[in-house]
This record gives sequence, C-alpha cells and structure tokens, in this order.
Amino acid sequence: MPSQRDPLTCEVVELIAAVVSRYHEEYEHAAARHQLTGAQAKVLGLLAREPMPMRHIAQTLKCEPSNVTGIIDRLEGRGLVERRPDPADRRVKLAVATEAGGDTAAQLRDTLDFAREPLAALSEAERTTLRDLLKRMLG
Repeated sequence: MPSQRDPLTCEVVELIAAVVSRYHEEYEHAAARHQLTGAQAKVLGLLAREPMPMRHIAQTLKCEPSNVTGIIDRLEGRGLVERRPDPADRRVKLAVATEAGGDTAAQLRDTLDFAREPLAALSEAERTTLRDLLKRMLG
C-alpha cells in the first residue's frame, strides 16, 4: 500500500482535487445561467432522477434538513419541484421534479461539458478503465 507521502499518490490526489474544483466551478456557472444556486441545481438533479423525501436529500447532500426545506421552497416557487405524499407512507412528503424541473435538470446536465472533450480523446477502453478505477476508489 503506498504511503500518503508517496510522490505519485500526492500527484494523483492533487489531480483529483483539480478535477473536482473545475467541476464545481462549471456547475456553479451552469446553475447561474438558469438562475439557480449550485445547491438548488444539485437538488433538482437528484429529483430529476427520482422523487425522494427531504430528509434523504439532506443525507445525500450532507446538510441540515432545514436547508433542504428552503431549497425546495424556492424550487417549488419557480414551478420546478412539487411536494407530494409518499404513496408508501402518507405521513412523509416526497419532493418531485415537475416536467419543467426535469427539463431544466437535463439542460444543466447537457451544459456540463468541461470533461466531455478530454474524455472524448480517450479510447472507450481507457474511459472504462478510468470509470472502474474511480468506482473502486469510492468503494
């Protein structure tokens, strides 16, 4: 197992940090083009995949449930999200992306292209290897 002070490990960590930083920067710009904060865009992206209870959103984003309530309120006010009773437990409210919210989330996803060009330069085998290594790192 390589040491944390191993020069190669340090370089890989720095490169991962640079990719993450570039992703966040582009994500914030893409969100702003839709008059959304980064947090609002992240919540909308989650809800475009599947409805979920607000406490689950908070756990996923590692933030306080009260923050999620405010984000959902603002997205709901713009017609991008709505609250519905959970069919499995009517005491629980699910946040659900509306059609407009799903469209906005898709547009956001389509504008995040900082990695598209560099990834396109890799062969399918290289992209598959990169994906598999990242999955392995994340456990």
